[in-house]
Amino acid sequence: MKQSIFTGTGVALVTPFRKETVDFTKLESLIEHIIASGVDYIVALGTTSEAATMTESERSAVQSFIVETVAGRCPIMLGLGGNNTLNITDTIAHTSFEGISGILSVTPYYNKPNQRGLMQHYRNIAEVSPVPVIMYNVPGRTGVNLTAETTLALAHDCPNIIGIKEASGNLQQVMEILRQRPASFRVISGDDALTLPMLALGADGVISVMANALPKEMSDMVRFAMKGDLKKALPLHYRMLPLMNAIFEEGNPTGIKALLEIQGSITNILRLPLVKASKTLYNKLSTLNNEFGN
Repeated sequence: MKQSIFTGTGVALVTPFRKETVDFTKLESLIEHIIASGVDYIVALGTTSEAATMTESERSAVQSFIVETVAGRCPIMLGLGGNNTLNITDTIAHTSFEGISGILSVTPYYNKPNQRGLMQHYRNIAEVSPVPVIMYNVPGRTGVNLTAETTLALAHDCPNIIGIKEASGNLQQVMEILRQRPASFRVISGDDALTLPMLALGADGVISVMANALPKEMSDMVRFAMKGDLKKALPLHYRMLPLMNAIFEEGNPTGIKALLEIQGSITNILRLPLVKASKTLYNKLSTLNNEFGN
C-alpha cells in the first residue's frame, strides 16, 4: 500500500524579503493562507525559496520559523541538495530534522555527472539521511538528466529514497518510471502545467509554484484528478493554465513573486542575480489575475 505522505499538492514556498532581510511577518501570513486553503504539504528552502542566495544563518532561521509556524499541521519537505556530495552529507549530519518529514534533493548541477555518479550521489545521501529522500530531476536547471533507468534502480535498491520530483518535461520518461516503479515510490510533478497529464498517467501529485498564489484551486484540481474526476479537474486546469505559463516566462520565482505582490501577499523583492519581472510581464500577470477573478 502506498504511503500517504507527500501525496497531493505540495507548495514550493517562496521567501518574502524586506530590503536586506527575510520578512517573517509576510512569510507567516503566506503559510497560514496556504494551509487554510487545503494544501497537503510544504516544501521549505527549495529552488523557489531563493535559498541559494541566503546565508547559512538565514536558511536555518527560515527552516525553524516554518517548522514553528506549521506546528505539525502538514508535513514539511526540506530542500537540501547541491553538486558537492560530501558537503551535502556533512550538512545532513549537522541539520536538525525536528518537524521535517523528508528531504528534496536536486541532481548535482554544473559539474554534469554521468548516471553512475548520480546513482552513487543519491546512495550516499540516502544512507546518511534520518528522513526519507525525494530526488529532484530538473535538467533545464542542472544540465543533467536523471534517466528513468537510474531513477528506477535507486527506487528499487534504496528504501530511504521514496520518490522523485520529475521536472524533465519528458512524459515518455515519466511513463517509464510510473510503469516500473515500486508500489510505494512517489512520482511527483515538478511542472505546474504538466501536473494534470501526469496525474492522469498515475503520478502522485505536484510540488507547485502556482500554489503559492492559487493554493485552493491547485489543491482542488489535484484532488479531483487523483479521484479520476476529470470533469471537475479539467476546467480548473484550463482556468489556471494562462497564469501557470506566465509566471515562468522570466524565470522562477520572478513571476510568482510578481503575482503574489499583485495579490497583496508579499513585497516583490528578489535577490541578485534575480531581478524583478519586466513591466510587460507584470502588467500581463495583473491582467490575467483580474481575469481569473482575484
